[in-house]
Amino acid sequence: MINFFQFLVSTILSILLLIVIAFADDHGNIIKERKSLFKQNYSHAKRMSAEITKGNNEKVIELSQKMSANYDKLLDLFPDNTKTGYDTEALPTIWLQKEEFNALMIETSNKVKEFTVLASELTGDELKDAQKKLIWSSCKTCHDKFRMPH
Repeated sequence: MINFFQFLVSTILSILLLIVIAFADDHGNIIKERKSLFKQNYSHAKRMSAEITKGNNEKVIELSQKMSANYDKLLDLFPDNTKTGYDTEALPTIWLQKEEFNALMIETSNKVKEFTVLASELTGDELKDAQKKLIWSSCKTCHDKFRMPH
């Protein structure tokens, strides 16, 4: 009887440990995914600047479409259990002002979509100015309010 009880307690503790590990792993994966998407978006924006200089608007359009899709994905990557850990640079204001943060993500995605349209119409300095106005300014707005300073 004691052996059965020990086995039962051991099994229950093992299952609980697996649940805790799975939860922690999910938390880490979410933070890693959002960090990856933001890093991709920064890379896309930098590459867009270079492609604008080269006059390669097709590549600019392709990169801006990827960037917009990433912003749409990011909306789901800030659940309450991802406020800390894994070197996240997200500030608590994201969760305290969740509606404002989500609205900013949607607005940025829409601005990137607007930029995509402009990339088929503008070139050179005009397109660089549009990128500054629509993309870089949105990045700065979000970083100033919702990201730890570097």
